[in-house]
Amino acid sequence: MLDYYVERNISVIKFLQSQHWISNKKLVVAGHSEGSTIAAKIAYSFPKVTELIYSGGNPCGRIVSVIEQRRALESDTMKLAEQAFADWKNIVNKPTDITADQGDSYKATSEFSIPLPMTYLEKLKVPVLITYGTKDYSSPFNDYFRTKMIEQKKTNFVFKAYIGVEHNFFPLKATGEINYEIFNWDKVANDWRDWLRGQ
Repeated sequence: MLDYYVERNISVIKFLQSQHWISNKKLVVAGHSEGSTIAAKIAYSFPKVTELIYSGGNPCGRIVSVIEQRRALESDTMKLAEQAFADWKNIVNKPTDITADQGDSYKATSEFSIPLPMTYLEKLKVPVLITYGTKDYSSPFNDYFRTKMIEQKKTNFVFKAYIGVEHNFFPLKATGEINYEIFNWDKVANDWRDWLRGQ
């Protein structure tokens, strides 16, 4: 799954870069959610990438986002995260299984979790912008990765946390429901553009 997307996308990029009307000066790769892991691995695998935008991803892998989501919904009588750990054990034992009875296949969850996406990210030398909502299940892991990059004194990473918004940058109501009436993607896209102009 992941490797297929990465190889396919690199093939498309190579084709486009062979066209006379495409500039070879810059190659910005951006991805959101699952696409962030694909983008990170492309930037790691393809040396012509000059900047990476990693948005709404989880540098610690898909499985911990699943666990965090279930933690938010569980109670002492309904231990949903325990099922996620049991699922993960099955995934680790059958990482190439493509059966998808309940959402993602084992293969997809495995490839988007092992190795951790931060394995690709922390090796990058190109400028990287990481954007995420603080109410996203992946937020604590992006915060963790940020502390790790500070500790390693990596200066090619810029982090932008959007306060009080979820995975797709919508705010939450007091009830915890997503407020789809407030669209923040234009602001996020403008921030991406402003960051790229500064590179």
